[in-house]
Amino acid sequence: MAATYDRAREDVSNIVHLEHVNVTQPDQRLATLFYVSGLGFTRDPFLMVGLDNMWINIGRSQMHLPTNRPQKIRGTIGLVVPDLTLLKQRLERVAAALEGTDFAFADGGTFVDVTCPWGNRFRCHAPVAEFGDTELAMPYVEFDVPAGSAGGIALFYADIIGATTEVVSREGAQTASVSAGRDQHLFFRETAQPLPAYDGHHVQIYIADFSGPYRRLLERNLITLDADAHEWRFRNIVDPRNNQALFTVEHEVRSLKHPLYGRPLVNRNPAQTNRPYARGQDAFRGIY
Repeated sequence: MAATYDRAREDVSNIVHLEHVNVTQPDQRLATLFYVSGLGFTRDPFLMVGLDNMWINIGRSQMHLPTNRPQKIRGTIGLVVPDLTLLKQRLERVAAALEGTDFAFADGGTFVDVTCPWGNRFRCHAPVAEFGDTELAMPYVEFDVPAGSAGGIALFYADIIGATTEVVSREGAQTASVSAGRDQHLFFRETAQPLPAYDGHHVQIYIADFSGPYRRLLERNLITLDADAHEWRFRNIVDPRNNQALFTVEHEVRSLKHPLYGRPLVNRNPAQTNRPYARGQDAFRGIY
């Protein structure tokens, strides 16, 4: 008997990859302690290797960390790490050096909540089917958004960006779920709590239909930067029914012809040490 397949499971959104989150921070030394020594990720060895910026590789995605006043995502960045027990051990080792900052972590059982030295929140998950077959990844960014905005945000990404969207309940709150790549999502979760002012942080996405969303955003006066042939940016997410602004976060939007698209990222094995050293185990051998 011939096998049957759900072909719709292989459909993709116009957003094909959530590549990086960019937050400025004031101290590259503390950033190294947190992201490399604590979380166990890898500083990109080829690009941004000076003192004014640092790119941190997380599977196929990155954190970009230029030196400047601290910026804070209004929400939570989701991560998949290969081993939560080893993660907690690393975080315990850097805790003393990060004392006096906003650094903290808490064991949630199936996840570990971690706060960076400047207040950015991360939720670290073990590899599970919910995030596909990856063992090292940035599967989502969840933004806190005003009550009543999730429906309009979902329409914006569907009608203007061409993404696959739905409105779901996430931890009891209405949430716009936007497909942002292979097993990646942007979540916009409603909250009644007041939100801090937007401080300039951004997310970067690759999209397949590059000109259609650009044209629709340009018609609404929403393009904020024409960077080059391969990139443009926008900040305001609006309800397409009335153009009312719902949430602000800069999107760095790149085409699939961008020179950095699909660039292989180096990921190390954070369990490797010089004593005892295991020959041939320097690189991360899991799936990402």
